[in-house]
Amino acid sequence: MIRDDIKSAQIAAMKAGDKETRATVSLIQAAIKNRDIEARAPQSREGVAPADDDALVVEVLQKMVKQRRESIAMYEQGNRPELAAAETAEVAVIERFLPTRLTDEETSAAIEAIKADLGATGMKDMGRVMAELKARHATALDMSKASGLVKAALA
Repeated sequence: MIRDDIKSAQIAAMKAGDKETRATVSLIQAAIKNRDIEARAPQSREGVAPADDDALVVEVLQKMVKQRRESIAMYEQGNRPELAAAETAEVAVIERFLPTRLTDEETSAAIEAIKADLGATGMKDMGRVMAELKARHATALDMSKASGLVKAALA
């Protein structure tokens, strides 16, 4: 599980004295804990992680990367290279825990397979195709890029 990898990375960073990595991993753990609290159902007070735990963690990590990329762009616009470099270092640490992404070719193949399975023919089926694509490949896709590919495939 990704949570275990994150916990191991924090321990390794502490032992190695790597303050930057340790700080970033602590931010990751805090974001995941906040997401757990938001997702907690009233009946499950024992702190049991949801069944799709890796999907939840990947969602949090992707959000963190997106936020940092936006910050990098703003810092570069504002001529603050030292802050942009710090954000870039955080992105590198966060991306270590993300699963490998599907290439554009693999994404297109997955879209075509879903299109065939659902019998999708036009733009009216885009919502169904996107929902199925997210259900099958959410952790390995950038859904914003996938949206454009689905639109092109259905046009």
